[in-house]
Amino acid sequence: MPQDPDSALPPWFAVRVRSNYEKITANHLRMKGYEEFTPVYKTKRRWSDRTRVIECPLFPGYVFCRFDPTIRLPILQTPGVVSVVGFGGDPAPVDPLEIANLQAIVNDGRNLSPWPYLRIGQKVRILGGALHGIEGFLVDLRKGRRIVVSVSLLQRSVAAELDREDIEPVL
Repeated sequence: MPQDPDSALPPWFAVRVRSNYEKITANHLRMKGYEEFTPVYKTKRRWSDRTRVIECPLFPGYVFCRFDPTIRLPILQTPGVVSVVGFGGDPAPVDPLEIANLQAIVNDGRNLSPWPYLRIGQKVRILGGALHGIEGFLVDLRKGRRIVVSVSLLQRSVAAELDREDIEPVL
């Protein structure tokens, strides 16, 4: 069985950074010799006198970095670093397949944009069209998004197929 070429490398971790410090922190980590990954997307920003295309972090407040979790002090001393994401004081590694998938998507050159995390069963609100403002539950995540709107008084439900741009999570 072939061995994974990344198995000899330390695991990936999500590093929480100060607001708007993603690029600065990534540069410092790179200068310290760490492998870092900060996915970005391009967006238009408008000011009173001009419009520019700028790069924004796909995951604001986070930088991904490979390091040995037993030697994390150099990471924590990097400018902009707040903490390493983990549970119970222990850093939690990020699945290397998720990082590889993110890298492939970013390197593909397609237009990217952040999107709220949606899961089946989650309550969502419809944003556009004749159904604007109606809330329901997400029941399918295939090609489109299938939303079920329930009317509890009548104990009935209706399913509608919507584009992802037309729904948002209800918090």
